[in-house]
Amino acid sequence: MGQLSLKNVVKTFGQFEVVKGVSLDVAEGEFVVFVGPSGCGKSTLLRMIAGLEHTSSGDIVIDGKRVNDLPPVKRGIAMVFQSYALYPHMSVFENIAFPLRVERAPEAVIREKVTAAARILHLDQRLQQKPGQLSGGQRQRVAIGRAIVREPGIFLFDEPLSNLDAALRSDMRIELTRLHKQLGATMIYVTHDQIEAMTMADRIVVLNAGYIAQVGAPLELYHKPQNTFVAGFIGNPRMNFLPVTCTAATDAGAAIDWQGKAVTIPVDAPPDAVGKTLSLGIRPEHLLLTGGEMTLTVTPSVVEHLGQQTIAWASQGEGAAPFCTVLPGDQHVVADRPVTIGFNAADCHLFDENGQALERRFTPGSAAG
Repeated sequence: MGQLSLKNVVKTFGQFEVVKGVSLDVAEGEFVVFVGPSGCGKSTLLRMIAGLEHTSSGDIVIDGKRVNDLPPVKRGIAMVFQSYALYPHMSVFENIAFPLRVERAPEAVIREKVTAAARILHLDQRLQQKPGQLSGGQRQRVAIGRAIVREPGIFLFDEPLSNLDAALRSDMRIELTRLHKQLGATMIYVTHDQIEAMTMADRIVVLNAGYIAQVGAPLELYHKPQNTFVAGFIGNPRMNFLPVTCTAATDAGAAIDWQGKAVTIPVDAPPDAVGKTLSLGIRPEHLLLTGGEMTLTVTPSVVEHLGQQTIAWASQGEGAAPFCTVLPGDQHVVADRPVTIGFNAADCHLFDENGQALERRFTPGSAAG
């Protein structure tokens, strides 16, 4: 088991509403990631599922049972926190065994479950060591082992990798993905890091200011963002946005004008879009140094040479986000020297004046399709 249903869940602190009517169904065995900027409500939502925060209104249902009034230990969940919360005076074995000892499980059961969890997490040779003798990644695995031995229906992870360095985070992403496949368990994972979300999730829940902005598979969110928030949040570096004017809505799509340059974007545009200012979205990795159906000239102020890629950042004026271009690493781009770049219409996104995406028409051979 491990099914979860959130039904119009709301959380308020005094007069401040943090989570604003969230509804979501999570299937048994899914790996679902809550992602969003700081303050969007993702950790609060996870803590309500865990029973660590009271639900102001709405229902939390686990395996068909409403659990709003149940304490955490009765909900069939186990939670892994950002801090490892290990007992420094206890061995790895005793740290993993701790919840079983609280439940007064027989010694034979404890040894069997701890040994099995240690084998899954590659901690077999570390069971007699203390947490202070372990690396950060190993300590996080001990915390995960403590959750595994409880055999929960749902695993909850609250930014568990944020205290690790970049190399360890990469290793642990692989470990958690492998663990999910091996256990077949339902996992709900909170992070502000979209790379963690994109690489591990079956589905991503993008939260913004207490609301769900979009739910979908990682590549669905990348290729078909429903609004400018998701478009700008998913993808690294973030999507570029240009203010354009819609000049016509035809069967071929929306004809747009940007500083006297015109192109038709293959989207379903309503007739009333004509004459309005829309947002043209183009991902940095879809920009070209040569060719393209539309070109523009930018002057990079910062150029990052990363080996495999060269990333150039150009100012769009005061108050506007910088315009970013991702190019192959062997391209010679110099700061403060103008460069002409291009893009194809099929790689673009178009958003209305309210920030909602106009439905795209993918064409064979396009980078987005």
